[in-house]
Amino acid sequence: MDTLAEIRRLRNDLLRWNREYYQNDQPSVPDSEYDRALQQLRVLEDEYPEHFDPESPTQRVGASPLSAFKSVEHRIPMLSLDNAFDPQDLQDFDRRVMERSKSASVSYCCEPKLDGIAVSILWENGILVQAATRGDGRSGEDITQNVRTIDTVPLRLLGSGYPELLEVRGEIFMPREGFEKLNARARANDEKTFVNPRNAAAGSLRQLDSRITARRPLDFCAYSLGYADDSSTLPDAHSKVMHQLGAWGIPISTLSEVVTGASGCEGYYERLAAKRDVLDFDIDGIVFKVDSRSLQDQLGFVSRAPRWAIARKFPAQEETTVVRSVEFQVGRTGAITPVARLDPVFVGGVTVSNATLHNACEIDRLELRVGDTVIIRRAGDVIPQVVAVAMDKRPSDAQVIVFPTACPACGSPVERDAGEAVLRCVGGFVCPAQRMAALRHFVSRKAMDIDGFGEKIIAQLVDRELLKNAADIYELDLRTLADLDRLGEKSAANLLQAIEQSKSTTLARFIYALGIREVGEATARQLAGYFETLDRFIAASEEVLIEVDDVGPVVADHIRQFLDQEANIETIHRLQAAGVTWPAQQSSVSNAVLSEQIWVVTGKLETMTREEAETTLRALGAKVSSSVSSKTTCVVAGPGAGSKLKKAQSLNVSVIDEPMLLEKFNLWGAL
Repeated sequence: MDTLAEIRRLRNDLLRWNREYYQNDQPSVPDSEYDRALQQLRVLEDEYPEHFDPESPTQRVGASPLSAFKSVEHRIPMLSLDNAFDPQDLQDFDRRVMERSKSASVSYCCEPKLDGIAVSILWENGILVQAATRGDGRSGEDITQNVRTIDTVPLRLLGSGYPELLEVRGEIFMPREGFEKLNARARANDEKTFVNPRNAAAGSLRQLDSRITARRPLDFCAYSLGYADDSSTLPDAHSKVMHQLGAWGIPISTLSEVVTGASGCEGYYERLAAKRDVLDFDIDGIVFKVDSRSLQDQLGFVSRAPRWAIARKFPAQEETTVVRSVEFQVGRTGAITPVARLDPVFVGGVTVSNATLHNACEIDRLELRVGDTVIIRRAGDVIPQVVAVAMDKRPSDAQVIVFPTACPACGSPVERDAGEAVLRCVGGFVCPAQRMAALRHFVSRKAMDIDGFGEKIIAQLVDRELLKNAADIYELDLRTLADLDRLGEKSAANLLQAIEQSKSTTLARFIYALGIREVGEATARQLAGYFETLDRFIAASEEVLIEVDDVGPVVADHIRQFLDQEANIETIHRLQAAGVTWPAQQSSVSNAVLSEQIWVVTGKLETMTREEAETTLRALGAKVSSSVSSKTTCVVAGPGAGSKLKKAQSLNVSVIDEPMLLEKFNLWGAL
């Protein structure tokens, strides 16, 4: 290998990716690929010091500021962090800190590493006077006017006692809910969408027109003190400094903890990793900082990073792979969804080989071809998605994706409703794919909850023409089930018992289980609560249906179309005749103490699921909403509560935690 040529190639790639990432807001590679290249370059430069270059990406942070913004010189350089990739790296970091400080043990402040844009914000005599990006670490871009539009950044500090000059470093980010809404609006207007929340935050901050930034759902969280003209008045512990910043109205992380040693850091990493998917914002790892500021000063810095801090990354949520083919799947409502078959790649903690492509409009937006190299994203339990195409890697034989003109499962015609991007098979239950999907939905946990009634069992019964609709489930017998492949008499008996137990349900679950297009759990609950009986629901006109919360003209039309089909009504009557029943709609407590109140549950609860808490609140008469407004009565905030908690606080809406909620449930006789 020509070492110098390889070093130059890596430097050129990293510099180009930096420009794409920081200046153009159009990354062509995921963070994981960038990190691997940067680590490879560091190794080569360490092995061959004769090729050292002060302008190498290993010696810089980010990219130079754009000329469109005024340049700002940082009083203290905004450096990057070294990374720990496993528990051993954390132990080595802790050992080095103890050796240099001659300490038997060290306390660390642990903070979530927000996936956003690092900024420096300066307050003079408590008034916000300047905000700048990190840039190259020495100077950044002046984004003061844009930062002033972010609601959570105080224009004037609270209280008193703050230094005359106070510079704070932190992260500007976009919460997940706001990101999804921003992209939904972009798709509706046939505009460019953002790859991920970090990319959206970067693009929003770099608008020359701050009015555009003001319309973007940005948030801010401080992570450190940058500069203070009289820092001696501040506490020695970093964690206490952060609490002081919070007292002055500067947002800080509610998830930070102080621990002792590498084992404490690893424990925090595991705890937050378990909560990562329920947070309202993206985090890509944890930052561990020596808590003592005097010890930080003693430990000092290396060329581009402090010796007293380190970052531990989570598994990457984005990776690069190749699209090998595109297949078309048929859902329970006939929707035909293109699915990309990928070269298997490890992302988001699992190996992924398939990714949804949504519809033809999404494929056109991505300009996707079979054979393309793509960036896929998987966050938590979210279905993997293709978010960008690496156009510079497109092969000459890449193939255009052609949509079917007939249903791939049954050969029936396909059609696209006016104003929709989705193709649908018109075959209904004649289509085995639709029948399979509808039956899977009917037996699912949130519907009729028939434990053990899996996809393979449904497939066998459909293939043998023993399941043509949901009512047939309740006519199955032991002999029929025991005759299925790999089931056996004992398993068949357990499945029959689960089928029998499912007959006792609720009206809301039953309506949801029917699989009416656009009727999800929340809408089914609203319908059950409004009509109270199945007969009233079946008889409701479109005009009456529209009176129900969450039901608009489109959903009302879908409901009416479903209920006007004789075969569907016959199935409902057969289910009732088989013994499917539910208690009459009424509050589970004699006095609906929360009648007319609107509650919101956010964050992760410890002693019950959010669904269980919301069900109990509804039983007490409350309306449970997914968003906070001035009409909200109370917000229940668990760990990880993000933008909803902040909005509640800004609107002076009552906020309680889980122990307080349990006390109220006990008081109201709901537990």
